[in-house]
Amino acid sequence: MVAEKNLVAYKGRPALVTAAGEKIDIIVLGSGEKARVREKDIEVLYAGPVTDAAELEQDLAALTQEGGIPAAAVREAWELLAGSLEDGASVPLGEFAELVFGAYSPQSVWGAYLLLNEGLYVTGTIAALRPRTQAEVEAGEQKREARAREGQDREAVLDWLKKRRRGASGRDAGEAGYPPGLDEALVRRHVQDAEALACGKSAKSRTLKELGLPETPEDAHGLLLDTGLWTPYVNPHPARFGLSPVSAKIIPAPPPEEARRDLTGLLAFAIDNPWSADPDDAVSVEGDALYVHVADPSASIGPENPAEREARDRGATLYLPEGASRMLAEEALALFALGLAEKSPALSFKITLDETGEIRETEIFPSRVQVTRLSYAQADSLLDAGPGGPAGAFPEGAAAALEALCRIAERNRQRRETGGAVFIELPETHISVAEERVSIEPVAAFRSAALVRECMLLAGEGAALWAGRQNPGGRQLAFPYISQEAGDLPSQILPGIAGSCQLRRCMRARTLSVRPGRHWGLGLEIYTQVTSPLRRYTDLLAHIQIRALLRGEEPLPEEEVLARLAAGDAAASATVQAERASRAHWTAVYLADKKDSLWDAVVLEKKGFRGAGQTWALMIPALALETQVPLPGDPGPNDAVQMALKSVNIPKGEIGFTFSPAESR
Repeated sequence: MVAEKNLVAYKGRPALVTAAGEKIDIIVLGSGEKARVREKDIEVLYAGPVTDAAELEQDLAALTQEGGIPAAAVREAWELLAGSLEDGASVPLGEFAELVFGAYSPQSVWGAYLLLNEGLYVTGTIAALRPRTQAEVEAGEQKREARAREGQDREAVLDWLKKRRRGASGRDAGEAGYPPGLDEALVRRHVQDAEALACGKSAKSRTLKELGLPETPEDAHGLLLDTGLWTPYVNPHPARFGLSPVSAKIIPAPPPEEARRDLTGLLAFAIDNPWSADPDDAVSVEGDALYVHVADPSASIGPENPAEREARDRGATLYLPEGASRMLAEEALALFALGLAEKSPALSFKITLDETGEIRETEIFPSRVQVTRLSYAQADSLLDAGPGGPAGAFPEGAAAALEALCRIAERNRQRRETGGAVFIELPETHISVAEERVSIEPVAAFRSAALVRECMLLAGEGAALWAGRQNPGGRQLAFPYISQEAGDLPSQILPGIAGSCQLRRCMRARTLSVRPGRHWGLGLEIYTQVTSPLRRYTDLLAHIQIRALLRGEEPLPEEEVLARLAAGDAAASATVQAERASRAHWTAVYLADKKDSLWDAVVLEKKGFRGAGQTWALMIPALALETQVPLPGDPGPNDAVQMALKSVNIPKGEIGFTFSPAESR
């Protein structure tokens, strides 16, 4: 029976009974917590009565400290029990307490209870306690010693981390060396949780908690940088969005043998930036017909192909300054990219235009093309030279063909403008990372870039018109269309960069659907994308549906297209966010050693107040970077100002600028 002043165990803690009846009142020693409990909620350890609760409380607290229970006495008691008890025999807790401590008291019973819970030397219950076997004890002692070593190692690592954070921020760990007993492998093992948090693979970190730091990816990143365990050239952002750092693994089969229209007699140009390694579209012109030739992976990647599923899970190729993580396996480029071999298989979109530039007819068919790859600069040089200019190493008639394509492009741009298209022209930069060096170069504006853009838009519009006319089995073809609702344009649109930013704020998100709709921003009544099946899953899905009809096969039904469209678009959205975050990261790394450098900026608009001053939104064209800073006076949109770089926080992606008046320089 439970009685007043009994020592009991309550939820693994020592407690004294203060009143015993139908309900039992207790007070937990060490915390003073009071509780009313049932008899089954407690275990009586010492019948008592306990006469000096305060002294007992101190003694029990001492027992819980390291070394509070003498290890030699415990091992001796265990040996006595193990040697005297027959197999299966047991003793009560009090008897074991006397063996260990030489007395039966509240203190000794609580100590024995702690040893029972530890389970190293004894097991069982309060009423029937048995010694462990020698093999069990030896294994347990080894584990305890290993835990003790682990605890000592961890304390040493935490101490090293604290000192490194207070010391030289961002130094290489190997540079400073490690104290005796520590090495890089050991330290890295103990900060795995911090790395997991920094990469978005965990929401918590024991290491950051023990260092008194907020458990956020940014603070974990900062710790790893400050201690030199990471360099600034580690980009954690793709991992935070759950993206793979490597390209797809499933290699699709080569294009099968099939009838392809021979278009190798047409001049075909794949025009792109010089750093592009995956050309998947090319253009040709013949009379009033524009040909857009597109890589043809759907020739061998069908709706049930494993490569299709892998592409759907990725949504798009992830383009990072440090390299690309491709939606399709790297080996797919040699099979399907245009212009990497003398002749390339393609899916060609022949778009016949009327005299106003409207699409009169679209024909889609498998083809074989001979593609000349050009950079935008090369294409512009041919355009500048004109039909009679030197072609150099380029095919005869290249300049004339490009000029004809330019006329088509310009007419299409005017047509879209009449249709209400919104044109946004903002500075762009190309960021590259190689051998721990970041470069940021402005992307120049080229006539041929506009040529390619308009031709790709015509291909998308033409494909959407074609799909809208298809009724396999008497049902409308389920096809991925892209639309955009109208935004609220300002009554007065500003010129220049400020105006483009103004227009960008009016743009609404695009909509992917199997129902066609108007694309307000492009000024088109119907639109889709079909020109990048090596880079975008939605384009590949469109090709799969087109290919099914061309082969006389059953295309995917509407519900299946919608499901795949949603999955691919969600994955592509993560890719876009990771690319944006990575650009911000590498921009911060690029600027990290450029404190006090001066940058030309353009005023966009007046913003709110920060601190004691009015702030303005600015664009730094050379970095394609927007920021907000206080400015003196009342500058207007598109005014030029010069800014000084004052701070860079790589983990948080924060870059601080201040106004730099001319008289201070």
